[in-house]
Amino acid sequence: MSDFEPFYDVNRTYEDNYAQGPFGAFAEALKSGTAGEEEELGKAGESFLGQPVNLAFGIPAGPLLNSRYTTAAFRMGFDLATYKTVRSRAWGCNPFPNVLAVHPTSADGSLTPGSAELDEGVLADTNYEQPISISNSFGVPSQNPDVWQPDMKAAIAAAGPGQVLVPSFQGSRVEGMSEEDYIADHATTARLVKETGAKLMVMNTSCPNEGHNRLLCHNPLLVGRITEAVKNEIGDTPLMIKLAFIPSDDDLELMVRSTVGRGTVQGFSTINTISAKLVDKDGNQALPGAGRDRSGVCGSAIRGAGLEMVRRLAALRERLGLDFAINGVGGVVSPEDYAAYKAAGADSVMSATGAMWDAELAHKIKASL
Repeated sequence: MSDFEPFYDVNRTYEDNYAQGPFGAFAEALKSGTAGEEEELGKAGESFLGQPVNLAFGIPAGPLLNSRYTTAAFRMGFDLATYKTVRSRAWGCNPFPNVLAVHPTSADGSLTPGSAELDEGVLADTNYEQPISISNSFGVPSQNPDVWQPDMKAAIAAAGPGQVLVPSFQGSRVEGMSEEDYIADHATTARLVKETGAKLMVMNTSCPNEGHNRLLCHNPLLVGRITEAVKNEIGDTPLMIKLAFIPSDDDLELMVRSTVGRGTVQGFSTINTISAKLVDKDGNQALPGAGRDRSGVCGSAIRGAGLEMVRRLAALRERLGLDFAINGVGGVVSPEDYAAYKAAGADSVMSATGAMWDAELAHKIKASL
């Protein structure tokens, strides 16, 4: 795969990617101006959280670091472009490297939640090959609001007809902060996002922020309290929350009842990553630094888990008689994967790793319809 250049360069630091990217075909799209064929390729009449879109397909929170990346995504036919998760304060990135190729041992290259391999160690190296799976070890870095707010405004303005900028945000847990302060920080950040003119937003509950490898989405009652505070700030602006894999059906139902059931959430985006212990060829920790023995894995390896979460949410939606959107994410690398998510009950679909390694993915999906 050495002849292809992902739009996020995994061989450069996050800071260099932020300042110099995007790369490859995305960089060319920025130079060439607006793509004129997108409306024709899109299937007009779809929507995402009430906003009309050509095709409810795009890129989730992660690789679109700023307005240059989101604008390039729009020009490459991704009609939903998610602005990488922002915070109420500047937040540093984990040390380089952040991305390694991950090679599960299963016959189909998948990682199954709860399997022994996740704790015993999965090989991670720099041999990037299809079907691609990678580590996602960034730590949710963010610029200060005085940097990201004007840039997010520019990102929103750059959307073409039938395209929507999707801001992602989360609260920040800092030492000495009470739970009430933590809840308030989510609400403050949501307000800062709304000030940019955002028509909707996604709250990230699926990255470690509650202590080492603990996820906010594993505490549905706290998520319920947070979304209530957020909704009080943003009013009728639609809110979606990003989930990791939730193994328990009871916990997943509690999440739905604590949010959608109380009118605070209009949709779920799932999944983010699957946490795994990553090792090099000698069995040593693959990513350098304390607390980085595990990393979220994304890409092809998590497709099965992502589809399972979408099916379970769709079943809950029907059984409980609740109305909420489902955004299917995880391992979408082909038009067939997009179709599988739609068949599972997803209203919209997004691809991060697949799109990074195939800038033409949106065009390919539109051509298949």
